[in-house]
Amino acid sequence: MVALLLILLSAFSLAFVVVWVAAVRDQRTRGTARPETGPGGPTVEHLVIGFVNNFFDTLGIGSFAPTTSIFRLRRQVPDDLMPGTLNVGHAVPVAVQALIYIVIIAVEPRTLVLLIAAAVGGAWLGAGVVAGLSRQRIQLGMGLALLAAASLMVMTQFGWFPAGGDTLGLTGARLGIGVAGSAVAGALMTLGVGFYAPCMILISLLGMNPTAAFPIMMGACAFLMPVASMRFVRKGRYSLRPALGLTLGGVPGVLLAAFIVRSLELTTVRWLVVAVVLYTAVSMLGAATRSPERRPADLSLPGQ
Repeated sequence: MVALLLILLSAFSLAFVVVWVAAVRDQRTRGTARPETGPGGPTVEHLVIGFVNNFFDTLGIGSFAPTTSIFRLRRQVPDDLMPGTLNVGHAVPVAVQALIYIVIIAVEPRTLVLLIAAAVGGAWLGAGVVAGLSRQRIQLGMGLALLAAASLMVMTQFGWFPAGGDTLGLTGARLGIGVAGSAVAGALMTLGVGFYAPCMILISLLGMNPTAAFPIMMGACAFLMPVASMRFVRKGRYSLRPALGLTLGGVPGVLLAAFIVRSLELTTVRWLVVAVVLYTAVSMLGAATRSPERRPADLSLPGQ
């Protein structure tokens, strides 16, 4: 079953890349691409952002909140395109992470497959909602999501997560709770809250060994991000060049962290991330309260 999961994961990632390339070509041919995508490839800064954030993501910090903070501080991605850019850009690097963690950490196959499938379903529904939101509502939602992410980071720093147990699988009611919780976390991820910390809390509360969270959360993200990203790509609700930078810079960052560095003292880095994320959350919430409610007239492509 695990071998089949790895094959499906590879196929999903490849299918996403094919859809992404085809959509970019089609939008440029028809002249329907958003101005933010711009001609040419990613800048060196985009590549560095992808490398650094996916490097630390592989070591357990997470990538959505810090990437959001950097893009917003550098004014590189409009707020309404931020969720799509994060999902599209980080999809391939996370798939590489998942392939690594699923192989090296054993989890009971049924639990692994069901939690991943639930997260994918939640992401599909969540992406459909987020892709149709106005700029103000996205600013408000992402501001609240960043506050939640910062809170979870602080809990990690102080060791406030439940200790967990020794099992590597779930049965009965606990399995049902795990599936429901994974679906909710998958839906929230499309807004930028991140999946790692909620998954870690869920796994620990259900009495599983916390190390089991890594293949579950990496595998879930590796499936749900391409699923969500296809909807963002189809609607043109992302910035192309930053997303390419996250992808092309991110894969080497993952490989360096997984096979060469492996572990690192991250306490100071996490506190820095908390401070930056809190600043970005307050800034985004402030922007949401200052700007009037305004929906784009029609951000879908002709014929959709």
